Amino acid sequence: MNHSIRDIYTGYNESEIKYLTDCTMCPRNCGINRLANELGFCKCDSSFRISAICAHFGEEPVISGKKGICNIFFPHCNLQCIYCQNYEISQNNSSLPRSMSFDKLINKICSVLDKTENIVGFVSPSHYIPQMLAIIKGIKTKGRNPIFVYNSNAYDKPETIKLLEGIIDVYLPDFKYSDSGISQEYSQANDYFKYANASIKEMYRQKGSTLIVNDKGIAESGLIIRHLVLPGLAEQSCEILKYISDEISPNIHISLMSQYYPTLSVKNHKLLNRTITECEYEMVKKCFDSCGCSKGWIQNMDSYKSYRPDFSDENPFHQ
Repeated sequence: MNHSIRDIYTGYNESEIKYLTDCTMCPRNCGINRLANELGFCKCDSSFRISAICAHFGEEPVISGKKGICNIFFPHCNLQCIYCQNYEISQNNSSLPRSMSFDKLINKICSVLDKTENIVGFVSPSHYIPQMLAIIKGIKTKGRNPIFVYNSNAYDKPETIKLLEGIIDVYLPDFKYSDSGISQEYSQANDYFKYANASIKEMYRQKGSTLIVNDKGIAESGLIIRHLVLPGLAEQSCEILKYISDEISPNIHISLMSQYYPTLSVKNHKLLNRTITECEYEMVKKCFDSCGCSKGWIQNMDSYKSYRPDFSDENPFHQ
């Protein structure tokens, strides 16, 4: 059965529909009508355009398990990080994938889900909230009840995150910067810290600091904060870790990542044109310990060799 966009969104509450007709779901506040194919900052309409649906063995074992997570990668982004690992799909001037029929999309997700852990991850969903919610409903109509992970850059509005309470099981946000000048230069968002701070605190309000795992060691409910250490910005990383410990909780699970590698777009950048040094990562790890953070994961120094996706492939992350 084929569905029109309006059929799929029938039954949504007023807030969800408003995000399609007057899009203010993220801090960009574009106010455009996506049902009328108007385009805002992210250049995405109301259709279902998916860059990849695949098994992914990510950085955190409680998310990947032994069989991997079924990840859904949305195209474009409400941030435009100049160093983005997923630049092939995240840049707003890149071509969008063809829109998928809703039934084909749900069937594809379920087929990947059959081969992975019972967990579905939405990657870069901040500008695709109505589509994400429709997908969740579609999966459940198939009799499935997987764990749902919201994997965002944290450039979210707290009121949008409130809409997800009771729907999202595990929040997996980045916490990138505390400095507005850096966030503007690197991601075109001088208000990043304001919104990341507020949205992560809302996630924490919903989930607290306890990460609930099942007998397979898979996270069923909770909050995990990711932080990517960038070259030349070890002190910025320490500020973020101290803030999390002092202002949110030292008991939150943190994924401290060393996997940064320079893409072609930053090969001539004065700071971003190299991987991080062992000295930089050691400094951040010591800060992690000294500020009382005791839960989470760190990576090996050669991790930058392992996380380079190719989105021209059906499975961008080969294992």
